[in-house]
Amino acid sequence: MNLAHLLDGHPDDHIAVVDRGRSISYGELRRRIGELRGGLSRLGIGRGDRVALLCANGQPFIETYFAVLGLGGVVVPMNPHSPAPELEREIATVQAVAAVVDERAATVWQSLDTGSLPMLRHAIVTRLAGGAADQISFDGLFGGDAVDIVDVDPDTLAVLIFTSGTAGSPRPAMLSHGNLQANIDQGRSAEARINSDDVVYAVLPMFHIFGLNVVLALTLAAGATLVVEQRFDASALIEAISDHRITVVPGAPPLWVALSNFEGATADSFASVRLALTGAAKMPEDAIRRLHDRFGIDLAEGYGLTEASPIVTSSAGLPLKVGSVGKVLDGITVRLVDDDDEDVLMGDAGEIWVKGPNVFQGYLDDPAQTARVLTDDGWLRTGDVAVTDEDGYLYLVDRAKDLIIVSGFNVYPAEVEEVIAAHPAVTEVGVAGVPDALTGESVKAWVVVRQGMSVDAEAIAEWCGHRLARYKCPAQVVFVDLLPRNAGGKLLRRALT
Repeated sequence: MNLAHLLDGHPDDHIAVVDRGRSISYGELRRRIGELRGGLSRLGIGRGDRVALLCANGQPFIETYFAVLGLGGVVVPMNPHSPAPELEREIATVQAVAAVVDERAATVWQSLDTGSLPMLRHAIVTRLAGGAADQISFDGLFGGDAVDIVDVDPDTLAVLIFTSGTAGSPRPAMLSHGNLQANIDQGRSAEARINSDDVVYAVLPMFHIFGLNVVLALTLAAGATLVVEQRFDASALIEAISDHRITVVPGAPPLWVALSNFEGATADSFASVRLALTGAAKMPEDAIRRLHDRFGIDLAEGYGLTEASPIVTSSAGLPLKVGSVGKVLDGITVRLVDDDDEDVLMGDAGEIWVKGPNVFQGYLDDPAQTARVLTDDGWLRTGDVAVTDEDGYLYLVDRAKDLIIVSGFNVYPAEVEEVIAAHPAVTEVGVAGVPDALTGESVKAWVVVRQGMSVDAEAIAEWCGHRLARYKCPAQVVFVDLLPRNAGGKLLRRALT
């Protein structure tokens, strides 16, 4: 098997991707990916090699993803908007031998200290520019002989994707070809699924597992058409629905909240949309009702996490129950357990445990954290808490302790605290999530200034901006004399106010 085979069998002339107004057929896409496999192979990239992918949504991301998988390599999707220190740390962690960089990441790439990354042999860029490393033209890898897709075992590593997930600061989760393929198959078992005649709007970032294995992979596995966008704009989405007759719109809750309030939309703006999907964070119930009342949209919530590749439950095609994330997909088993690891009674809250072929292999080079979330018999401890009703619908009531979710992206406070604590004027810091009408939550920092020194909120924000992705940076910084701690000295994060 090889996950790259999911592109096989679809009609050559059927449109696979529409990117910046250009339509690419399945036949052309397969041809280009085959040529790219050849180009990468001639660079010496093959089985087991890790390739960092610093690209926004678009043709270079899609082609590189399937080309590297087809060679038996390992794809490492990274946020192209991340600052240089974060990218350097992630590339070093996974020991990537090559990086593919598009124009979105070109500026930050030029500032990377590639001398600290001796394992990185190739920088492949979509637009040549000055920088510290020798660069290879992405376009120059095409035009040569194609290389066939190699066969791999289902447990062969396919993707390393950084997640704060259930186990603290970001670390790469190991997802195999079998994990990802299993979840694609499970996703297609939902009551309402993507079909070959669908047109799917792809604005969710493909470096995120929702965008990668739900939007990108599920769409192409079904032989449907993917309309790619790099950033969300309500007007552009409404226009795209009209121009391309969009039938499926997946989006994180902030997208749907914005659309529910968008005055430029009319009652028939979503007339062609038959499937509206959301996940990654809790969807506000008032926005769900507003979407239904204004546009007749029954928004289907689901639940998942990177470590489950990611889908666990879906309400797509089911009768709408506002507040529910739907039912468990075929091929996945879920338990709700108490503090003694015993199953709870129906209606009682319990931690969600997940088991199935979609559950990840663990965290790279981190057996201790892997053991925290994977039991000996293969159950994934999610840290999320839910209840179920008599119809089998799941309702989330809490989530992994301390985790902040900003626009669907996981932010672990410990990572932000580590960055702020390194500022020379800071002696202590606590970070927590606070409600935000636009992003669901935002990051707030409580800072204790070192005696005899001074610093302001703007300086803290600037310090973080050079070291963390934008969504991880604190939207609010307040200065306090001390932080709440228990008798053992542990920070009482939930007491931060």
